[in-house]
Amino acid sequence: MQTGENEQALRKILDMTRLISIVLLLLHFYYYCYSAFKEWGFVSAFSDSILGNIKRTGLFYYFHKSKIFTLGLLLISLLGAKGRKDEKLNHKTAIAYIITGALIYFMSYLSLLVKTDNTAKSIVYIGSTTIGFLVMLSGGTLLSRIIKNRLNSNDIFNKENETFPQEERLLENEYSINLPARYHLKDKVRKSWINIINPFRAMMVLGTPGSGKSYFVIRHVITQHIRKGFTMFIYDFKFDDLSKITYNTWLKYKHLYPIPPQFYVINFDDLTRTHRCNPLEPSAMTDITDAAESARTILLGLNKEWIKRQGDFFVESPINFLTAIIWYLRKYKEGQFCTLPHVIELMQLDYESLFTILRTEKEIEVLINPFITAYLNDAMEQLEGQIASAKIAMARLSSPQLYYVLSGNDFTLDINNPAEPKIVCMGNNPQKIQIYGAVLSLYVSRLVKLVNQKGKLKSSLIFDEFPTIYLNNMDSLIATARSNKVATCLGIQDFSQLRKDYGREQADVIMNITGNIVSGQVTGDTAKQLSERFGKIMQDRESLSINSGDTSISRSKQLESAVPPSKISSLSSGEFVGMVADDPNCKIDLKTFHCEIVNDHERLKKEEENYTDIAIIRKIDNTIVQRNYLQIKQDIQEIMQSEIERLLNDPSLAYLVLKN
Repeated sequence: MQTGENEQALRKILDMTRLISIVLLLLHFYYYCYSAFKEWGFVSAFSDSILGNIKRTGLFYYFHKSKIFTLGLLLISLLGAKGRKDEKLNHKTAIAYIITGALIYFMSYLSLLVKTDNTAKSIVYIGSTTIGFLVMLSGGTLLSRIIKNRLNSNDIFNKENETFPQEERLLENEYSINLPARYHLKDKVRKSWINIINPFRAMMVLGTPGSGKSYFVIRHVITQHIRKGFTMFIYDFKFDDLSKITYNTWLKYKHLYPIPPQFYVINFDDLTRTHRCNPLEPSAMTDITDAAESARTILLGLNKEWIKRQGDFFVESPINFLTAIIWYLRKYKEGQFCTLPHVIELMQLDYESLFTILRTEKEIEVLINPFITAYLNDAMEQLEGQIASAKIAMARLSSPQLYYVLSGNDFTLDINNPAEPKIVCMGNNPQKIQIYGAVLSLYVSRLVKLVNQKGKLKSSLIFDEFPTIYLNNMDSLIATARSNKVATCLGIQDFSQLRKDYGREQADVIMNITGNIVSGQVTGDTAKQLSERFGKIMQDRESLSINSGDTSISRSKQLESAVPPSKISSLSSGEFVGMVADDPNCKIDLKTFHCEIVNDHERLKKEEENYTDIAIIRKIDNTIVQRNYLQIKQDIQEIMQSEIERLLNDPSLAYLVLKN
């Protein structure tokens, strides 16, 4: 028990031991410097008899024996000493004192070997030995003042404490994405694997620019899924970074497919390396709801601020107007002119001609009646407010290059069709995001509807910089596509970017239903949200208390964040944190990871140097593009003239012709 009485008794025992060592040292001096003591008159018959008795014990059998016993007793007295603690003291100072004192203590013997007066030799010997003894005593006292149990001051960022076991097994199946990695567990570096064994539960790759999303993660999703026989769609934000990887991987592995897929590219900058595809392909539009979805996608893609205002009168009116035009062209001559360029040109007709034509299609009557009523009642301000925003937005898409790509039919968007599998790359241009992004949004919207069906091949949809396009009901794709074997990979820089472009509600749903998260460096609310998602682990905690006589260390265990926000905010390029989802056939206990993905840089560099460029699809000049552009305008004029002429020549339909 730590009572005052026990401490007092211990102190007395230690003092007694130290006193015995001093007495023993004095006896050593008395015996070996006897002649000097005799000269000084410090001898007597009584002391001599006592000294004789001590000598017979063997204590003075050889010179250093008594000195060693003295030193041993001194050390024993120091073992239990408790000095006033000092944080600045270290072992080096105390040991230096002890070694210096020991050298003086034992080497003082040399002074007795000097040929000089016995008294002088004795004085030097006694003085130097005493000095050595006192220096060792001081060193031992310093040792007692040193704090023996210090906190681990080397790990100032708590790195070792925040490590946790991670999945080290390679878990592979016919759908999986497996990324080799290494991680820290305490002070050791261990090999691990990021096993995304169920990509159909969606995968989100986050990270600020330069964190390594494409190089360390997305490129492996592409190569591994092509190797495993997936059909694929890639939205390549910075064309042709990912498209070139996809093209060369397809060349390497296409022979592994039961039916080799065809490779298609859509981009609007290099028309020699692009296929042509009509996103409003009439055979894929079975009812008016398809037209409505296409109209909503294209207008919200062109006007991102409308996303948060869906339901407003001046947002829904342009969407209804565009829906009517799309569905009219879908029904006219079995959709012969149902393309986005024809839709844009038809919108630009004067109201009188446009409404006359649209009135001939009964299925869109309910959509256009409000506009016709406003026109007939001469409510032009209201009409312009309803229609002009759609006309102005769509007019931005009027360019010969866009018209050329959008009006062809080189392929259809059903990429996972068992009879005609496809790998499709669509490229954007960061300098023309708003225009190209809206058109690509329409492509993606139509493609997703065709892909997300039963009885199709397994497919992989990869979106680099996902917020730069608008995909309506993306959350429902993630929620329902799993059963249809559609794997979705979304690349974004930050959750705030997704909220800005999709609105808070839809962005939160997309984030929360994504099963697999792989995140590089992100900051702010994104880092906090991810940290909460990864959960907590049991970590050691220590506290140090120092008082005048002792130190006290308290150790405890506490639940703390496995990966705190500050750690996510300071990740290096190639370092990733995240969580994977498993499935009933392959359970994963260690789902969370914090590791560095291992890329074979030399092999990848050599591989990229040997890449072949995407093949030229067709030779094309500006004359062909301009001719196509003018032909579309001519088609609309011919539709208008022929339809109005037909109505005027039929008395039963003449009432449909509007005359202002």
